[in-house]
Amino acid sequence: MRASVVISAVVAVLVGFGGSVAIILAAAKAVDASAAETSSWVSALCFAIAAITGILCLRHRMPIVAAWSTPGAAIIAASTGITIEAAVGAFVLAGVLLTLTAAIRPLGQLIEKIPTAIASAMLAGVLFDFVVAVWGYAQTDWMLVLPLLATFLVLRLFSPSWAVIVVLVVGVVLAHALGMAKPVGGFEMSSLLWITPSWEPAVLIGLGIPLYLVTMASQNLPGFAVLRAAEYQVPSRSILTVAGLASLATSVFGAHASNLAAISASICTGPDAHPDKDKRWMCGPVYALYYVGLGFFGASVVTLFASFPEALIITVAGVALTGPLVGALSSAMDASGDRFVAVTTFVVTASGITAFGIGAAFWGLVVGLIAHGLRIGFERARGDVAP
Repeated sequence: MRASVVISAVVAVLVGFGGSVAIILAAAKAVDASAAETSSWVSALCFAIAAITGILCLRHRMPIVAAWSTPGAAIIAASTGITIEAAVGAFVLAGVLLTLTAAIRPLGQLIEKIPTAIASAMLAGVLFDFVVAVWGYAQTDWMLVLPLLATFLVLRLFSPSWAVIVVLVVGVVLAHALGMAKPVGGFEMSSLLWITPSWEPAVLIGLGIPLYLVTMASQNLPGFAVLRAAEYQVPSRSILTVAGLASLATSVFGAHASNLAAISASICTGPDAHPDKDKRWMCGPVYALYYVGLGFFGASVVTLFASFPEALIITVAGVALTGPLVGALSSAMDASGDRFVAVTTFVVTASGITAFGIGAAFWGLVVGLIAHGLRIGFERARGDVAP
C-alpha cells in the first residue's frame, strides 16, 4: 500500500461523486421523488458501487471500479410525467437486462452490434436539452450562472474533471453570497426505503430499455476499453454479472443503474496510482470504503443539495454533461459512420417527441435503426455490400 493508492482512490471518488451527484438529484426531481426516496436512491447507488468494486477487485486483483450510470440519470432527468414507482419498475427491468447480458452471450453480442453512431446520437439527443437548459438560467439568474460558466470554460483547459468540482464549490460560495441558498437542515444518517415498483408498459419501454442501452454502450463498454488500455485481461462476464445483480438488488430502493466506471477507472488504472500494475487493484477497497461512508450519509447529501438554488443544480449538472455530450456528438459524427442516420437519431431524440406514452430516447433509437437498415438493404440490393 502506497500513499498514491489512497490519493488516487480519493480523487476518483471526488470526480465520480461530486461531479455528477447533481444529475442524480435532477433525475429524482423529474420523477417527483420525495426527500426520503431521493436519499434512499443516493445511498443505494453508493452501496452498490462499493459492493461491485470491492467484490471484483478482491476476486480478480485488478483496479475494477464501479460508478452509477450518469447518462442513465440524464435520461431520467429529461423525462416527464413519470412517477417514482413507475421509474423503479424501469430500473428493475434495466437491472434484469444487465444481468441477462452476462448470462446470455448472444444478447451482449446483439447490443455490441448496434452501430456506435446510433447509440452515441441517441445519448447526445438526451444530453442536449439538459446542457441547453443551463442557458435558460443564465438569463434569469445571470449573477450566479455566468460566473460559473466562465470558471468552467477556463478551468476545463487544465482539467475537465476538476473543473466541475471547482464549479460546484464556487457555486455554493456564490449562492450563499448572493443570498440564494436556503439554510441547511440537520445532518442525519440514511436509511434504505423500499419503493414498490409500478409496471407501466410505456415507461418500461420508453425508460427501462434506453436506460439499459446507454448504461451498456456509454458506461460498461468504455469501461472495458479503459481496462484493456491499461493492459488488463477484462473479465467481462464476471463484471456484468456482479454489476447487473447489484443494480437489480438496489433498484427497489431507488437506484437506477450501477456499472463499470470509465473516467474514475482511468484514475485508478494508471501508473500514478501505483508503478506496479499488479498492485493497482488496492485502489479498489479504498474506493469502496469511501462509497460506503457516502452511502451512510446520503440523506445529508440530499439535505445539503436541497439548500442550493435550482439554477446551481442545473448549471453543475449541465457543465458535468458537456464533456459526455461532446464525446457522444464526436462519436456519432465519426467519418466512418453514417452521418445522416446519426443526425436523424439525434434530432428525433432531442425533439422530445412521445408516442403511446413512450419517450423520445426509444423512438430516436427505433428511427435510427430503421434508417440504418434501409441504407444497408438498399446497398445490398445494388451489390455494394456483401450479404
